[in-house]
Amino acid sequence: MRPNLTKDCSVEDFQDFYWLKEELQAFCREHGLSASGSKIEIADRIEIFLRTGEIKKPIRQARIKTKIEHQANLSLDTVITENHRCSQDVRVFFKTVIPKFHFSTYIQAYFKNNAGKTYRDAVNAWYEEENRKKDPSYKKSIAPQFEYNQFIRDFFADPKNKGKSREEAIEAWNQIKILPGSNQYILTKD
Repeated sequence: MRPNLTKDCSVEDFQDFYWLKEELQAFCREHGLSASGSKIEIADRIEIFLRTGEIKKPIRQARIKTKIEHQANLSLDTVITENHRCSQDVRVFFKTVIPKFHFSTYIQAYFKNNAGKTYRDAVNAWYEEENRKKDPSYKKSIAPQFEYNQFIRDFFADPKNKGKSREEAIEAWNQIKILPGSNQYILTKD
């Protein structure tokens, strides 16, 4: 069975079991570690603590103070900068060009990974993604820290689960997350 998350927990046990972000944050607060950041960042911090006893501070990226461009200055030729912010002004601008615009994870990643391109390129990327979504085989990628979401998707993709309810999928998740090892849904062969 799953052990308690304490400072005496072995690194192997820590890695083998699923922990809620709230559990990780509570451990951090109890032991003087920073509880901020993504689930993966917090888990890495705890692993270092369990291995070495070291309290590692989160790596904070220094924000370069940049003059916030206001909507009046934004155009399709605006260049995406290294420190681009998905601000309210940017949202308002894009809604004038794309009426159904919202900051999806896809478009946020596009801004983050495409410094030097223009807002025109971002508009094209938005519409390309919208077209991909129309394909019945399209599946939005799920980031690794969202194990639950991936498990539920995989559960329903398994033909033997056709017609099963969300409650049954959640029950299967609850059974696997308390076991050591991977939390991936394993497609069984009949």
